[in-house]
Amino acid sequence: MSNVAKMTLLTAQEAAAYLRISMFTLNRIQVQGSIQPFRTPGGHRRYSIEMLNDYLEKTRRGQRN
Repeated sequence: MSNVAKMTLLTAQEAAAYLRISMFTLNRIQVQGSIQPFRTPGGHRRYSIEMLNDYLEKTRRGQRN
């Protein structure tokens, strides 16, 4: 994966769409500590593609944390 793809940041809505889950589920995953988003100075959550792909790999193997 290229460095550009790794550093591409998605909004919470885009991340939920990427994972094919609801915003509620994305928030629950974050609260559980499985994903730690970056925060903008305004407090908005941003997710990297690499972070989301890592989460998908872990859950595919049955490992949540």
